[in-house]
Amino acid sequence: MAMQNISFDPQAFRAALGTFTTGVTIITTQTEDGSPVGITANSFNSVSLNPPLVLWSLSKQARSLPVFSSGKHWNVHVLSTEQETLSGRFATQGEDKFAEIELDHGVSEAPLLQDCTARFQCRTAFQYEGGDHVIFVGEVLAFDHSDRAPLAFQSGQYALATRKPRSELRLATTPPPPECSYTEDLLGYLLGRGHYQVLNALRQLLNSQQLDEQTFFVLSILCIRDNLTLEEINTFVNYTGREVTLASMRFLERQRLVAFEGAADSLRFVLTAQGREVSVHQLALAKAVEEDLSVKLGAADAQALKVLLKRLIVVSDPGLPDLWAPR
Repeated sequence: MAMQNISFDPQAFRAALGTFTTGVTIITTQTEDGSPVGITANSFNSVSLNPPLVLWSLSKQARSLPVFSSGKHWNVHVLSTEQETLSGRFATQGEDKFAEIELDHGVSEAPLLQDCTARFQCRTAFQYEGGDHVIFVGEVLAFDHSDRAPLAFQSGQYALATRKPRSELRLATTPPPPECSYTEDLLGYLLGRGHYQVLNALRQLLNSQQLDEQTFFVLSILCIRDNLTLEEINTFVNYTGREVTLASMRFLERQRLVAFEGAADSLRFVLTAQGREVSVHQLALAKAVEEDLSVKLGAADAQALKVLLKRLIVVSDPGLPDLWAPR
C-alpha cells in the first residue's frame, strides 16, 4: 500500500510526538574490533512476550548506524533517575562515552552498564526501514530489573514517573461541612502534617539514643559548615522556628560535642571529634527514617517527592541562607 504524501510542519509534529512520555534508554554494542559503542534513545518498546521481542529505532543519519546494522548483539539499558548525567553523556558526540565506567559481563560482548532500572540483552532478529529511521527488533536473551525509579522524558525534558493512586486518597472519613472551605487538600496542611509525622519518627529514634531535636539541628549544621558564630547558626535554623542560645551551646560543650574558639565577644563553634561521630550517627538515624518512608512510598514516588519539595523551596524561598553554598 502506497504511503500518502501528507505535509506537516516538522517542528510541530515533533512537538506533538514529544508529549508522549517515554523512558530513557542507552543502547550499546561493539564494533568488529571490539570498541564499545553506545547511544541514548527513547524509541524503545516491547513487541512480544512469546517469543520475547523488543524494538528500538535509529536515524539513518546516525554515525553509529553501520555498527548496529552489522552487529549481532546489543543491550538496552532502561535508565534510572540517578543516571540523567549518563544519558547526557551518551547523547553527545565527540567524547569517550565509556571512560571510567564499570561494566558487567553479559551473554554477549556488547557493553553492559550497571545500576539501571532494567536491562535487556538482545540478539538482532530483524531490521526494517521506517521512513528516515531503521527499526531494530531484538530477541531478548537475558534481562534483569531493579526497584530503582526510572528516568522519564517528556516534551524535550527529563521527567520523573510517579504512580497515580487507583482511587482517590482521602485522609478524613467524612467531608467538611459545605460552609467550611478548609479541606484536606490544602497544601499547607499537607506539608505541615507530613513534616510533623516524619519528624516525629525521627524524634523517637533520637530520644532512644538520648539525643534531642536541637542537638540534631546544631550538630548537622556544624557538620556541613563548621566554625560558625551563634548568629550564623541561628540563620540556618530559622526555618525550624527554634532559637539556639548560648546556654544550649554551653550544654553541648559540656557534652564534649562542640568546642568554643575566639574571644567572648566573637565566639565561634566547631565540632569536636566526638561531636562529629555523634553527627554521623544522627545522620544514620535520619537515613533510617527516610529509607522506611521510601519503602512505603516506593522508590519512584520518593524521588518525585524530593524533586517537588526542592522546587517548592526554590519558588517560595524568602531569602534563607543556603547551607551548602560555597563560603
